[in-house]
Amino acid sequence: MTATDPALTALAQGWCALSLLHGRIETHIERALQAEHDLSVREYSLLDVLSRQHDGEGGHLQMKQVANAVVLSQSATTRLVTRLEDRGLLSRYLCPTDRRGIYTDVTEAGLELLQEARPTNEAALREALDEAAKNPELAPLVRAVESLPTPA
Repeated sequence: MTATDPALTALAQGWCALSLLHGRIETHIERALQAEHDLSVREYSLLDVLSRQHDGEGGHLQMKQVANAVVLSQSATTRLVTRLEDRGLLSRYLCPTDRRGIYTDVTEAGLELLQEARPTNEAALREALDEAAKNPELAPLVRAVESLPTPA
């Protein structure tokens, strides 16, 4: 069954096409990040999300917020944080104002790896989008992704 299968509703066709595009992009980026930096897409995403934290009000993310940002369950996110902590890429510490809270920060080694991996991620994304644009079912979605505004 393809995204343009007549048995599917327009909504289902759109969802199938979006799912296909996402899967192809993620697979392509995963291979590139693994080969060049020994990072998974989820590990890269986690480092990226956590690197954007700051010390001001609302600057540190709770694990639930991190889990939502990397699209994982809280338990899977905790396991991922532990793996990256074991590799020296993240550190955890108690929140200074609420001893129940635990913050997670990217270490210098984690920031360095993230900086090295960013061009690989960008290039793999561009390659995956260029390849997907050749598919008539995916081309409109690629154009939509490419036309999204850059966040401020």
